[in-house]
Amino acid sequence: MTRIAIHLASGFEETEAIVPTDVWRRAGFHVELVSITNNLQVTGGHEITVLADTTFDKTDYSAFDMIFLPGGIPGATNLDNHEGLKNQLKNFADNDKVIGAICAAPLVLGHTNLLKGKKATCFPGFEDELTGAKVTGNPIETDGKIITGTGAGVAMQFALTVVAFFNGQEVSDKLAAKMQVQKD
Repeated sequence: MTRIAIHLASGFEETEAIVPTDVWRRAGFHVELVSITNNLQVTGGHEITVLADTTFDKTDYSAFDMIFLPGGIPGATNLDNHEGLKNQLKNFADNDKVIGAICAAPLVLGHTNLLKGKKATCFPGFEDELTGAKVTGNPIETDGKIITGTGAGVAMQFALTVVAFFNGQEVSDKLAAKMQVQKD
């Protein structure tokens, strides 16, 4: 079973956290919402408070296949200021595990030098934060084990891309059809 740790920081973009959580749980993935604060309740950028499953300090990262970072401001900045999280991201990269980030959150990957020579995308205006990346501007970009997206409007597509990454396109397409997701 695929295991994903979604990180919540004060000011996170709610759509970018909740849509993937829902889709990945429907896909049968084990998903944990991880608060990087000392509180299980984390309030997003649009004043929606979400109850996380656990906190950063109580998370066993060896049990996870993917770290995911939703964006939002100041959410992405708060993620970027968390040294423990950045160390875990480096550990995941060193161990060839999957890392995903959407909206402004790819800046965390840029600031930890995880995008050097890789194709990546982000919310418009944050391109300069993706140090070393080949920024494409595409809605979703997958390069090796790094998956990035541009923002809340592509949260569903991003989530389904991750399902396809782990379980194949056919499984992702079937899930999309069950959820009435319209194809281009």
